[in-house]
This record gives sequence, structure tokens and C-alpha cells, in this order.
Amino acid sequence: MTELLTRLFIRDRENVQDPAVRQQYGTLSGLVGICLNVLLFIGKLIAGAVSASIAITADAFNNLSDAGSSIVTLIGFRLAGQKPDRHHPFGHGRIEYLSGLAVSVVILLMGFELGKTSFEKILHPVPTEFSWVPCVILPVSILVKGWMCLFNRKLGKKLDSAAMMATAADSLSDVASTTVVLVGTLAGHFFNLQLDGYLGILVALFILYTGFGAMKDTVDPLLGRAPEPELVEEIRRRVMEPTEILGLHDLIVHDYGPGRLFASLHAEVDCNGDFAAIHDVIDRIERQVQHDLGCELCIHMDPIAVGDAQTAEARSVIAELLAKIDPRLTMHDFRMTSGPEHTNLIFDVVRPLDAKYTAEDLEQRIQQEVADLAGNYYAVVTVDTPRV
Repeated sequence: MTELLTRLFIRDRENVQDPAVRQQYGTLSGLVGICLNVLLFIGKLIAGAVSASIAITADAFNNLSDAGSSIVTLIGFRLAGQKPDRHHPFGHGRIEYLSGLAVSVVILLMGFELGKTSFEKILHPVPTEFSWVPCVILPVSILVKGWMCLFNRKLGKKLDSAAMMATAADSLSDVASTTVVLVGTLAGHFFNLQLDGYLGILVALFILYTGFGAMKDTVDPLLGRAPEPELVEEIRRRVMEPTEILGLHDLIVHDYGPGRLFASLHAEVDCNGDFAAIHDVIDRIERQVQHDLGCELCIHMDPIAVGDAQTAEARSVIAELLAKIDPRLTMHDFRMTSGPEHTNLIFDVVRPLDAKYTAEDLEQRIQQEVADLAGNYYAVVTVDTPRV
């Protein structure tokens, strides 16, 4: 069914990095959610009225709030699909994350309210009238919500959309809550057991758990989540393919919303090379990464001394020194400048994020170790933090 709907309503459906295509997917997901949730709301409202069940009526309004969440998702995708403007030169893609955050907040509120209502039912049990109407409508609702969970999860994975994954989590929590209402209704009729309150507490905890998970998935990219390792490795591989590129460092990836990735890095090149030719190579890399990975790349050239025996020897000595301090330390931008009194060894060191020592401690340790070397050296060190 999902494949059929996407074929009927999504043009160029495989081009999921295109904001216009993503907007079509968001519209489809939103409209499906609105229509089905409104129908479920009407059916459960009738079932709740017939059986005088507060639980079923509350479940009906839960579906009505889900219809509101679908409207939020629909609006979010439409706003995220807007083209860049003077005030938002990188586009509006992060609105998609905000819509997912809004849906997760609704999930948390519903979980809290269900927990509160369930606790009140434990304290003050209310008998319900049995009717076959809920026994028909509630299983249908479970099946529909189960399909909606699979539908949104499939679209969410295809688009890498936190908003759709949050909607899928919401549908899954609805499956659990409606199942509990159905079990409570049957248990009350056949065994005269009032389990609504206790089962409702369990479902509320499940809903809160899924809500926190959905919120984390939407908050992380807004805070600046680390890029996917596969993307980082692919960028590294493509940059290092040409023989003119001798090394790279300071790779930074910025996420401005799905399909809106920007990256920058420093590429080390021979300081005696043909810079016009190297510039053409770098231009070609940037275009290929943009075309193949959907990531706009900006490369800064770092000329380094190649073939200089003294510089190579000094670099090797410093590399061994850093390995003794911490094997995880890496170095780049190494160069030497000789003066009348001492020789400066200038380089950057990348300190691991989980290192127990501070950047200041590391800088002082390196400077002391270099000063103790034979040859009257002085270290000019810049301590960096890894960005990927």
C-alpha cells in the first residue's frame, strides 16, 4: 500500500534529497494521518458514548490530537521546502526537525495525561457498560494504527526524517494504548475486573518512553549532532583520491536540514606544486561531492613542505613525542621557521573530546617536551578539537 501511494502521489519519488520531493512526501504523510485519525476519532467517540467508557472516549480524543500532529507535520514539511531567502540563506530545512519536536511534545503530553487519568481510575474505579460496538471499532483502530506506524516508519527511513519517525512512534504508542483499552473492556465484562487504571499506567510509561526517544532524535540535529561516520569516510575517500592531495584535516559538516549539508576541510598540498592545476583538482572534488553526496563542500588548501629532509625528520620526532603523551593525538599543519636563537616548530594538535587533560595542560606539556629536545627548538602549538 505504501508503494502504491508513493507511486500515485509522489513525482520523482526516489530523489529524496530534493526539498520539493520531500515536501510531497510530507504532504502525503500529513493527509493520510489527518484522514485516518479523524475517522478513528469519530468511530471511538461513538463507541465511547454507547458504552459510557471514559477510557474509550479519551482514546478518541487521543486520535484527534494525532490529527493535529499530522497537520503540524504537513505544515512543517511545506515550510521546510521553502527556498533560501535573504534572511535564511541556507534554507528552512530545520523546520522539519522542529515539527518532529512538536509531535514528540504532544506524545509526552498525552502520556502524562493518560498516566494521570489512569491513576485516578485506580483510586476511583468506574464501571462501564459492555457493548459489541467497541469490540469491533477498537481492533480496527489497532490495525489502522499499526499500518500507520509502518507507513510513517518506511517513509521516515527513506527520507531520513526525524519528523516522520516521531509520527511512527506516536502511532505505535496508540496501538499500545488502544490495546489496553480493549483488554480492559473485555476483562471488565467477562471477569468483572477493573484493570483500566493499572494497564493505563503501563501504557503511559511506554508512551513517555517513545516520546523521549522521538524528542532526542529531533533535538540532536538541532543541537549539532555529529555527522554519520559513513558520510565522513566517503568525503575523506573522495578528497584523498587525487595524488595531488597529501592529507586533510579540520573536516566540519553542518546540517541545515535533510538534504542541506555543507562541509569544509583543509587539504594539504605540495608547497612547490602547480597551484593552478591543484585548484582545478579541488574544484572537481567539490563538484563531485555536491553531485554524488548532496553535500556542498568548501576546501581550503594548506601548502606543506615536501622533500625537505630537516622538516621531515623534525615532524617524525614530534609525532613520536605526541604518541608517548597520548596515542590518539594527531598533528597537522607542521612547519619550521629558523631564527638566530632557536627554531620554531609550528603545528596544530587535535585533542580527543574525552581526554582527561585540558588543552592548556597539553600545550604546556608539549612545549616542555620540545624544549628538552636537542637542537634548541620551541613549539608553537595550537590545540584543536575534533569536529567529526
